[in-house]
Amino acid sequence: MALKCGIVGLPNVGKSTLFNALSSAKAQAANFPFCTIEPNVGVVTVPDERLTKLAEFVHPERLVPTTIEFVDIAGLVKGASKGEGLGNKFLANIRETDAIIHVVRCFDDPNIVHVHGDVNPIRDKEIIDYELQIKDLETIEAKLTKSQRAAYIGDKDAKKLVDVLTGLKSHLEQGKSARSLHLDKEEFKLIEDMWLLTIKPVIYVCNVDEKEIHVENDFVKQLKNAVKDEDAEVIIVSANIESEIAQLDSYEDKKLFLEDLGLKESGLNTLIRAGYKLLNLITYFTAGVKEVRAWPIHKGTLAPGAAGVIHSDFEKGFIRAEVIKYNDYLKYGSEAACKEAGKLNVEGKEYLVEDGDVMHFRFNV
Repeated sequence: MALKCGIVGLPNVGKSTLFNALSSAKAQAANFPFCTIEPNVGVVTVPDERLTKLAEFVHPERLVPTTIEFVDIAGLVKGASKGEGLGNKFLANIRETDAIIHVVRCFDDPNIVHVHGDVNPIRDKEIIDYELQIKDLETIEAKLTKSQRAAYIGDKDAKKLVDVLTGLKSHLEQGKSARSLHLDKEEFKLIEDMWLLTIKPVIYVCNVDEKEIHVENDFVKQLKNAVKDEDAEVIIVSANIESEIAQLDSYEDKKLFLEDLGLKESGLNTLIRAGYKLLNLITYFTAGVKEVRAWPIHKGTLAPGAAGVIHSDFEKGFIRAEVIKYNDYLKYGSEAACKEAGKLNVEGKEYLVEDGDVMHFRFNV
């Protein structure tokens, strides 16, 4: 379950600079792969020290980290919903993503002309929001017309859907995104297959000048205040710094570069952590001589569901899970030693998987 994020933003906000830096970022270790699927899609590995620590004990043939896919969404300009820019070409790409990374310009530089003449992060955010809201309104209105017909002839499910769609339509017409409307689980399930654009979770990336990477400048403060009621993450990144990091070959060089700037981690790592938090993801591990592998799952997943991420047969024929806590694995150094120390627990179908669990599944199909 690789995390897939679409990067959006107006021209000259640093979106392309950030995407190019992210998609050319070298992995943290030599056997961590990087690839580009298409010119506008980059896949990078999720840095996780726990994976490499486990490998030091197990000595596997290979490491398989979790990956995150970044999609550069082109064509989002003012009027895109009416065909300006690349118009509808961006829609399919956004609909396929788990989350939207909205890059907003939060720096002033007379040498980089803003497409609308001046730097105004709230206006820029609202332009993108408007284009996505217009597309969602088109989707909702088309579905509403069909549902109203079905409801008229007595379809009870259609009546429920009409109520939800009517509320969504009114919400969007007020200039608000679908994600800010509270829907319960049943209501959300009714509209899930519509793949609404504005219901997707958002990470706002404030692109700042490298001199302001440690502070919240006025532009950042304005944006944070504007999105305080949204269920969104806001992070500060300098696309220029990320470009410089991407040009460094080794992990050690990158670490020294960040230390010189007084940074604990790169913007890429910050972005990945924000994405995991926003989507409520955790990681469990499998560790054997063939491979040590990281598996992302949603927080709250039970053992059979976690097994199903590996293969549907694992979930279907689930018998039990053998679980070692990550810290115990580090303390005792091997599965056998953990078992001898009584730190290997046998868990059933109701076991709630925790972040960092090292797991082995028994199943029979």
